[in-house]
Amino acid sequence: MTQLIPAWLNGELIPLDKLDVHRRGLRHPAVSVFLLRGDRLLIQRRALGKYHTPGLWANACCTHPRWGEAPADCAARRLGEELGLSGVALEPRGEIEYRAEVGGGMVEHEVVRLFTGAWRPELEIRPDPAEVMDWRWPTLAELVREIAEAPERFTPWLRLYLARHSETIFGAAA
Repeated sequence: MTQLIPAWLNGELIPLDKLDVHRRGLRHPAVSVFLLRGDRLLIQRRALGKYHTPGLWANACCTHPRWGEAPADCAARRLGEELGLSGVALEPRGEIEYRAEVGGGMVEHEVVRLFTGAWRPELEIRPDPAEVMDWRWPTLAELVREIAEAPERFTPWLRLYLARHSETIFGAAA
């Protein structure tokens, strides 16, 4: 199934096929969500059927806005699609850009809108098994240590976010 996402081509933002965008390494918008429960953050392990970085640990969710979709709407939609969560109040945390090889000849060159959300006890994680195979709640310090010990278990973007953008995402306490 073709999914059209916005991407820059020759200086113009146009709708293109998501797989084509990644194969060509084109610059494109994305969103990334971090859910926090006190000093812990939700990470998920990507399903083995994902077209890139299967089986690796990532933040709560990441995706690409559909053509014409606002980043905040996209972030909320994807929390529902991947984790079965709705009604999470998301706070914008800024924008970053990165470029990373993600395997299979694909490159993510993303302009990412970052969001955080606070966990509430009434929320229940109900992951889509086609998207998420596991999840857990490490502290930020535990996660940083795990990434240092075994970086190959984590997505390139999660490693990059924590190495270069922790303060943007989590504030000065990071």
